[in-house]
Amino acid sequence: MTEKRSHERTTERRRFLATAGALGVAGLAGCSDSLGGNGSGNGDTTDSPVGQIGSGREGRDAPGGTPMSEMPELSGELTVYSGRGEFLVGDLISFIDDRYDDLELTVRYGSSTDLVNQIVNEGDGSPADVFYSVNAGSLGALADEGRAGTLDDGVAGLVREEFRTDEWIGTSGRARTVPYNTDSFAAADMPDDVMAYPEAFDGDLGWAPAYGSCQAFVTAMRLIEGEEATREWLEAVLDAGITGYPDEFAACQAIADGEIDAAFANHYYIQRVLDGNPEASLATAFTSGDAGAAFNVAGAAVVDTTDDESLANGFVRHLLSSEAQEYFATSTFEYPLVPGVEPVGDLPTIDELDVPDIDLSQLSELEQTVDLMRDVGAL
Repeated sequence: MTEKRSHERTTERRRFLATAGALGVAGLAGCSDSLGGNGSGNGDTTDSPVGQIGSGREGRDAPGGTPMSEMPELSGELTVYSGRGEFLVGDLISFIDDRYDDLELTVRYGSSTDLVNQIVNEGDGSPADVFYSVNAGSLGALADEGRAGTLDDGVAGLVREEFRTDEWIGTSGRARTVPYNTDSFAAADMPDDVMAYPEAFDGDLGWAPAYGSCQAFVTAMRLIEGEEATREWLEAVLDAGITGYPDEFAACQAIADGEIDAAFANHYYIQRVLDGNPEASLATAFTSGDAGAAFNVAGAAVVDTTDDESLANGFVRHLLSSEAQEYFATSTFEYPLVPGVEPVGDLPTIDELDVPDIDLSQLSELEQTVDLMRDVGAL
């Protein structure tokens, strides 16, 4: 380790922690205002017109969970295949890298689906030690290919059972919601059954039907309600004149601008709009136990060909540290999955959400959903 490299590591650590101190997080990790992203089909895209840091972050208490200082140090060579964009999680991964002088970390960024295919094609010669995915579906795909190792008990027990398997674990989550315009509607006006839209809602709706998150939402509806009921719902919202947008951030911004009254979107897009304009006439409604309340996770798995299972598990554990969980809450607006770290904004806790009981890995099985949406004219 050169003196210059050591100085750079120390500087980066101080910068990362200094940001956290400004957020009132008792010295734990915060995030950079330079992080962009208004979402994409996989949730990780650049070019956001607003910053990632969200409303409600000031005055946060120190998060719960286990800080990195109480975790075993990371030492050795580690290669991470990340389906989460560098602009979104690069600061966090660099913080982990810079924390340990004896860690040599290599990160390859790409789409989650492409990286699963790459690991499979590389076979026993894959250099990947950890696969970090934007969604549970790709984690399930890696496991189905027999390429995910078993997680250590000390890692698996950090989150609730519905957000993990023996082979992968969620690190942060996103809830489906119904954002709405508060100048036009009150919370009591919003149906708590997604299947009741649009008949029970007297307003103009929006969505992003070509967007991966929306298609996963429709997939959840197919799994819960069945093909025919989903077809009828799609036809109903189309007949009502639902407005299409390129992504769910744009749909939420349209609500704040008064173009439409409500939409179907992941929860964090609402917080991103509020970050740009805290006084925007925009709030979050939730449905109960149905596709409109589906909850998906980003997460990680240890690749079966790793040469150092202990190091790979240790890195995954760091994604569930107090610092990392607070980063997800305040930087990407996601739901932290470790108890004691609360989401940003006027949101229910993860325990208060009424999520449907579905296999999260099935939410990436979009082919039948896309065929259905094309058949009814949604795409």
